Amino acid sequence: MKTKQPKVYMTVDASGAYNAAINGHVVVIVDIIDMSTSLETALEMGAAAVFGASPDHTSAPVPVNPEKIAGDAAFMAHELNMEVVIIGEPRFASKEEQKKNCQRLVNKLIKMNTKISDFVPNVGKELWAFAPLNNKIAIAATSTGGVAFDAAYNAGGIVTTATIARTRHMKGKAPALKGIHRAYSLAVRLQRDISYAAASSKSYEDILAAKYLCDLTKGLS
Repeated sequence: MKTKQPKVYMTVDASGAYNAAINGHVVVIVDIIDMSTSLETALEMGAAAVFGASPDHTSAPVPVNPEKIAGDAAFMAHELNMEVVIIGEPRFASKEEQKKNCQRLVNKLIKMNTKISDFVPNVGKELWAFAPLNNKIAIAATSTGGVAFDAAYNAGGIVTTATIARTRHMKGKAPALKGIHRAYSLAVRLQRDISYAAASSKSYEDILAAKYLCDLTKGLS
């Protein structure tokens, strides 16, 4: 049977990510300042897996469930005998403030006896300076990218992230290519289409980045 080539779409906001997931797409969250850049950096640092999650307070018009994210991350952490690092906001707040901002996520992890090794700020490529992430699971509890990831994931989507911003060891087109190949491989293997979701319709850089990633992906077909 001939392999279906994925169609590539673009959408915006948590609501767009949610609807793309409902439609069965691989959903790629694009939040270059800084959630998707932070998670790309985490993977580059050796994180075993990355997730996004909503903080406790969000105005998103679609359902979110950070407890579900925490549960799946905790299950993976136990299976792999790993700890969790939470990438939090506000960016320049104390660890206690970052923890307070995502109590739903934290409480579920604690309930499942999962060790949270650290809280680090959502600072994109500079993440490497704050904590080791090798063989850890990273969860970005952030107000735009984290919410969009959460909404898509809890709608049953296969969710990943991508960025066009540089990381510590990648620059130029390299981060974008890394992200689109990850999404494309998932889409081909699962026989799904792809939606790039700019995390915020108010962030022109996310919209431009999502459009650029769409165009690059279409070139793979």
